[in-house]
Amino acid sequence: MPDPKVYLLDGGTLVIDESDVHWHINAGNPVRFPVYSVLIEHPDALILFDTGFDLDHVNKVLPFELPEQTPEQTIPAQLAKAGFTPEDVDIVVNSHFHFDHVGGNKYLTNAKTLVHKEELRHAKVPEPFERLGYSDLSFDHPGVNYTPVAGDFEIVPGVWLFETPGHTIGHYSLMVEMEQEKSMLFCGDAAYTRTTLEKEWIAGFHLDPTKSVEAIRRLNYLARTKNADLYPSHELEPYLGWKLAPEYYGGN
Repeated sequence: MPDPKVYLLDGGTLVIDESDVHWHINAGNPVRFPVYSVLIEHPDALILFDTGFDLDHVNKVLPFELPEQTPEQTIPAQLAKAGFTPEDVDIVVNSHFHFDHVGGNKYLTNAKTLVHKEELRHAKVPEPFERLGYSDLSFDHPGVNYTPVAGDFEIVPGVWLFETPGHTIGHYSLMVEMEQEKSMLFCGDAAYTRTTLEKEWIAGFHLDPTKSVEAIRRLNYLARTKNADLYPSHELEPYLGWKLAPEYYGGN
């Protein structure tokens, strides 16, 4: 059986302070970072992991993050680059429900939404310091079809969710197993950058700093034992070297 095709969908960029990228490091230095989604074309399902941000929402609620997103960087346009429509997506799963990871869920009206039950509860009743992070609740659109999960979970053969809480209570990272090339492990916000992984510098925004460090260590362990490349969530330099849709990984 050939490996699944994995498309990286470009969702635009945002700006945060470097002390939010790496806790307490270089406060006052603005950093522009990419936002992307992962589309997995598997024989058993078309799966979308994370759906980026909604430009109108960010301009209204978080304009200080200076969003940049062209019409070609929306979820419908990015899916079209890979040859699909939003209605084609069978399963959507979000690493977590922060606004920059759920903005396109509302387009995926035919999809089943896999959701960590604790993440959904926090998104709807957040701690005070989490409210801006969970400010876009459009993922909870009319007709949404939730399937609650917890613990590590195999979505379809060879596509895994691994619990990596700390950034949020129900955070998931995703791995696509490959036979012909290295497997791909997408960190979500458990690891913003390569430095996060190398130095165990957690992000400035987190629910639990101890669990955040444990999640980084788990990602490094999984990459080592599963022969997987790690893909951080929000670092521009490596992102610029990745294949973006319509190019893809796997499929061999």
